[in-house]
Amino acid sequence: MDNRNFTLLTDFYELTMMQGYFRNNASERVVFDLFYRQNPDDGGYAVCAGLAQVIDYIKKLHFDYEDIDYLRSLGTFSEDFLDYLASFHFTGDMYAIPEGTVVFPMEPLVKVVAPIMEAQLIETALLNLINHQSLIATKAARVCYAARGGGVMEFGLRRAQGPDAGTFGARAAVIGGCIGTSNVICAKEFGIPALGTHAHSWIMSFGDELTAFRKYAALYPDNTTLLVDTYDTLRSGVPHAIQVFRELREKDQVPTRYGIRLDSGDLAYLSKKARKMLDDAGFPDASICASSDLDEYLIDSLLSQGACIDSWGVGTNLITSKTTPAFGGVYKLAAVEENDAMTPKIKLSENPVKITNPGNKTVHRIYDKNTGKIRADYISLAEETFDDREDLILFDPNATWKKTRLTGGTYIMKEILVPVFQSGQCVYETRSVMEIQKYCKEQMDTLWEETRRLVNPQAVYVDLSDRLYQMKEELLNKLPQARQSNTPLQSNGA
Repeated sequence: MDNRNFTLLTDFYELTMMQGYFRNNASERVVFDLFYRQNPDDGGYAVCAGLAQVIDYIKKLHFDYEDIDYLRSLGTFSEDFLDYLASFHFTGDMYAIPEGTVVFPMEPLVKVVAPIMEAQLIETALLNLINHQSLIATKAARVCYAARGGGVMEFGLRRAQGPDAGTFGARAAVIGGCIGTSNVICAKEFGIPALGTHAHSWIMSFGDELTAFRKYAALYPDNTTLLVDTYDTLRSGVPHAIQVFRELREKDQVPTRYGIRLDSGDLAYLSKKARKMLDDAGFPDASICASSDLDEYLIDSLLSQGACIDSWGVGTNLITSKTTPAFGGVYKLAAVEENDAMTPKIKLSENPVKITNPGNKTVHRIYDKNTGKIRADYISLAEETFDDREDLILFDPNATWKKTRLTGGTYIMKEILVPVFQSGQCVYETRSVMEIQKYCKEQMDTLWEETRRLVNPQAVYVDLSDRLYQMKEELLNKLPQARQSNTPLQSNGA
């Protein structure tokens, strides 16, 4: 994130609520959870991303003189509240699931434990940063999975919804598995490979296609990828590319990396024909790259048709996550400190998926000890402890009769919600994007293939501990009384 002050990157009602808390001497600590309810594209998982930008935002969080003057000009805020804002900084705790981790609905990706005014202010920015990058990282992971090991290049800057979306979206795409980006400022800022070939305008700017290819090969002799569909792919583009490759070989200048790019037409048919032409000409190691409005479904279909494509340039459908353009993360109050104890809170709804999990919680991941694959995620109260040498009964909180007994010693249980800020100080070491990408690939290997498939994947269960489930049931059982009295629900048991 750049050096701009993003403190006012918030919804107006966050500030009006803050003033309300301030006026009512509300200084208690609260717990907020940031989570989402449904995987993008009806997939089996998501990839969380954006934590580095959240950390940067929290570190720089302050109201400068211009901010205070602007808020004063609105005529909404009192001078004593503005004085409070003038010395504002984050003093709370924050926990998060590390970037690049595969995650599932309803589990906290970020947990904030802080004075209520601080926790309220940061809601909008946290959602903005986590929602966007998690969406694009998830889309990239799906596209890379569909590519079956072929490299995927992020090519979407010109179609992104603005510079920040293009830059942070490219960062997230690389976390999700892309080998690099065409976005130069992103490559520079985050230390990731800058990739690209040339446009049709390069070909058209010369008198003929062959001359254009020769000039490009002379300019970039170590990385010559030629765009062959400007005029006629099979009768002009590929033959001219082969002629240039022959000329380079005669000069003993065959590039380390070379090949062709297809950007239009029937990519399955053209790639198979082009592959045969290149092989017959003695260039079996020439690669074929494809672009042209690709997404995971089209890539999967092309490979199923036997397309001979080695790498993919994916733009619009990736950087905008066109099929699911929003992640849908929410930020909900889960507990309020009262008399030195956290009192759990719950949001109720006629829609069951919108009923929240109350209390101060954490998330454990349960792995099969033999395969290393994820068996389930387990949300519990933060103070609960577990021993994976003991038997553990898992149950679906939405269908409690669905139960699984894990025998002690057959599974590994790991807490995945880790400290990021403690008492306002960052305690988390941010990794480079390429390190996060490596970690994300390792995370993908913990998913069963049935969960990774693009259509109708097997869901990973996110279960609740017995204590958390009982707490939630206690609050839900008060629902009729709460409807009559119109009072907030709370539990006396935690």
